[in-house]
Amino acid sequence: MNSDQTPFELLGGDTGVHQLVDRFYDLMESAPEAAHVRALHATSLTQSRMKLHLFLTGWLGGPPLYVERYGHPRLRARHLPFVIGSMERDEWLWCMQRALAEQSIPADVRHDLFEKLRGLADHMRNQPDPDAPTHTMPIISG
Repeated sequence: MNSDQTPFELLGGDTGVHQLVDRFYDLMESAPEAAHVRALHATSLTQSRMKLHLFLTGWLGGPPLYVERYGHPRLRARHLPFVIGSMERDEWLWCMQRALAEQSIPADVRHDLFEKLRGLADHMRNQPDPDAPTHTMPIISG
């Protein structure tokens, strides 16, 4: 990414973030590929759209709108009431990747943003993968 501009600026500022968030939630609402992650949300996505816009604005280097309104995002803690596994993460990323693909930004910027969002989405997981092996620590008796 160009170090002279923030990701917020590269995305087109407030207008670009709004476009990204709106397309993201339009996809989530309409695509069968996002059914599980959509089910985690309220019937109306109005609040989700607004909060993601506020969060992404600051996260991307713009004004800290979310923090000003709600305090520290504490994203993982705020998402703990929801069952988020790899499927939900992947559906969220599916929507975000497609929404980003429609933004008028250079490919390298798109790629960098998606990689950062991938890490963020993975951090939200709070359920183990069903096919992941479970490891236990050996008990050492003394």
